[in-house]
Amino acid sequence: MIPIEYVLLIGSLLIIISIGVARLSEDFGVPVLLLFLGIGMLAGSEGPGRIVFHNAELAQAVGIMALVVILFAGGLDTSWSDVKPVFRSAASLATLGVFLTAVAVGLFAHVALDFPLLPGLLLGAVGSSTDAAAVFSVLRSKKISLRGLLKPLLELESGSNDPMAVLLTVGLIQIITNPETSSFSLVTLFVVQMGLGILFGIAFGKAMVLLLNRLNSYYEGVYPVFALALVALTYGVTAAAGGSGFMAVYIAGLIAGNSQFVYKKSMLRFFDGLAWLSQITMFVTLGLLVYPSKIIDVIWAGLACSAFLMFVARPLSVVLSLLAVRLGWREKALVSWVGLRGAVPVVLATFPLVAKLEESEAIFNIIFFIVLTSALFQGWSIPVVARLLGLQAPLKIKRRSPIEFEPLDGVDTELVEFIIPYTSAVTGKPIVELGLPRDSLIVLINRNEKFMVPSGGTVLEAGDVVLVLANKNNLAEIRQTLMRWKKPKEEEPDQKAAAKQP
Repeated sequence: MIPIEYVLLIGSLLIIISIGVARLSEDFGVPVLLLFLGIGMLAGSEGPGRIVFHNAELAQAVGIMALVVILFAGGLDTSWSDVKPVFRSAASLATLGVFLTAVAVGLFAHVALDFPLLPGLLLGAVGSSTDAAAVFSVLRSKKISLRGLLKPLLELESGSNDPMAVLLTVGLIQIITNPETSSFSLVTLFVVQMGLGILFGIAFGKAMVLLLNRLNSYYEGVYPVFALALVALTYGVTAAAGGSGFMAVYIAGLIAGNSQFVYKKSMLRFFDGLAWLSQITMFVTLGLLVYPSKIIDVIWAGLACSAFLMFVARPLSVVLSLLAVRLGWREKALVSWVGLRGAVPVVLATFPLVAKLEESEAIFNIIFFIVLTSALFQGWSIPVVARLLGLQAPLKIKRRSPIEFEPLDGVDTELVEFIIPYTSAVTGKPIVELGLPRDSLIVLINRNEKFMVPSGGTVLEAGDVVLVLANKNNLAEIRQTLMRWKKPKEEEPDQKAAAKQP
């Protein structure tokens, strides 16, 4: 038994090192998952750290708990108004796309790598889900975003395709361990898991908002702890009832994130930090489970699977899944290339290990190799591919403000940001002359990245970013006031008269 002080010492050092290299990755555009996995491998039994770890059950438990937090945090930070236009496309990619990818890779493993059919399909199922979070970490480091609806499409797909991969993995393990399992039972399993996952997610999401607003505690720190307990309860109840706990926590996060509840901003920061801690813990733990010498043994099989997944399986699944969607070939090409593999495939690769299947070690090592190569080759090239396809856009950096406003339940006031356009009629006018509603107040102006507290005599300039504390019912009137166009200047009387003379 390792003394607790050594556990805390080693754990804290691994987290500090991981955060340090994550900061360096922002400058070089390396996906953080690759670095975290590398730290785990270096700390493992075959690395300089010499930490012996081969407990697949513990690694799986750590991965599941981390994914619960990561999925909820992803849903919490997703704007429904942004993803609503791409809901049908993302749903098709998250279900049909994952299924087609799993079948294609499984058949390839069976034909080209001499895997038995069912273990080959299991290999495909384990590696079928994507991780768009890795994509956007690369794009942020390169100061690049994606045009149109590509970003919300990839975000929603990556957040919702994990349950399908889990269902396929669990179902195939059931068939392998119990050959008498019928295909009808698998269809029933899919319907029950997805149906209960959606229903429980909606119910717990709405209940979470209601309970947070009714908690009425004097201590602000209680709220994120209470929310975390509700997230765990959502997963536990859903999974115990036979539903998809991953789907439930993601939908619960999506509903909560698009609702108003007390201390919402602090809650977002809490779960963002917790998601980072979960990622570090999960990837380092999974890295400890890897033996680099065994990865070398599957290098050719891993390269073959990676190449097939990147250039055949993913593009084929994207094209077939989006047949009924009006999306240009360039957008489909980028969605195909952005199919990075990340946390979920490595976590799912522990399921065959726990089930002690004959091919489990080979599946784990190949999946680990696929994740590494995907992060290396696709991760580095995404900004280049986006530029070549003409789909890159400048990254919109969120402005930071020294003022925060937490709307309370039953209060109709909001703190809203407006940018004064160059064509606005209010430029050059003092605030007192704007005629804003009585229950509205400009509380802060950001002018050339310098903040100033205005008075009634402060003159607005084009490009000013103004923070307005206003009643929600007056937002349309305020927007109209600040955004109305300038009227063209009238000519001087003598100029008019001169213009009339022949």
